[in-house]
Amino acid sequence: MKQSHHPVQGASWMLLAGLAFAIVNSLSQVNSIKLGLPSTMVAFIQYFIALLVILPYLKSLGIKESLKTTSFPLHVFRVLLAVIGIQLWLWALAYPVPIWQGIALLMISPLFATLGSGLLLGEQVGAARWLATVVGFCGAMIILEPWSDDFTWASLLPVGAAFFWACYSLMVKKMSSKDSPATMVVYLLLLQTPFNLFLAIPEWRLPDSVNLWLCLFAAGAFTALAQWSIVKAYAAADASFVQPFDHAKLPLNVLAGWLVFSWVPPGRLWLGAAIIIASVAFITHWENKKS
Repeated sequence: MKQSHHPVQGASWMLLAGLAFAIVNSLSQVNSIKLGLPSTMVAFIQYFIALLVILPYLKSLGIKESLKTTSFPLHVFRVLLAVIGIQLWLWALAYPVPIWQGIALLMISPLFATLGSGLLLGEQVGAARWLATVVGFCGAMIILEPWSDDFTWASLLPVGAAFFWACYSLMVKKMSSKDSPATMVVYLLLLQTPFNLFLAIPEWRLPDSVNLWLCLFAAGAFTALAQWSIVKAYAAADASFVQPFDHAKLPLNVLAGWLVFSWVPPGRLWLGAAIIIASVAFITHWENKKS
């Protein structure tokens, strides 16, 4: 049966997800930059709290049934890719990489996925999609400015996060023929915590103030809200309609960075971001047309 299409609901849920992620990113930077908690500890506590908040949703999926799989090692590897992306992203925020730059560079993740689908999964990509991918990476170079004296290696951390999240997406695509979406979600949420715990142990330090605990709890709760909102958005409306609203996360994060840290993006951000968004939109349209 065809999924019902409610455009206003779908757009509203996706915009709420973008707003929630903007709040999470700002709180994560406050936790690391202003309150001094290592990014690995931020990742562990934040995602553990998110797991506790989202437990009722996990129960609704049927945890016992969802854990049935013949591909457990692949699920472990898939979640490891996601965790590496999370760690690189939070490391970037803690460095700190300005949020406007980090979010814009994260948007190249679908371009990495296009490369992977052609090179690793053996899919027919076609000249038009290859060209759009190259153009998108040119947009990323405009934002990065690797030829500038202000360029630092930390600027590449969001690029690394985008790469690993693209690899994670390719794994989901590859495994979805055997396992249900519920299985994918349950393993992701359950396995993230032990991986994050393992990476946090070398820099283990529990929060030593009420303000820090409050910020961590808020970040975890908003992380759960963002994930829930994305699920609701795709359930309410067609994916091809909902996806463009995901780009609203860029201005929302720019606004949050300006309000919290007074970061003002340069003009090249909007030029580079426009090129990346246009490339991703073209590739998404091409995928929908093909299917």
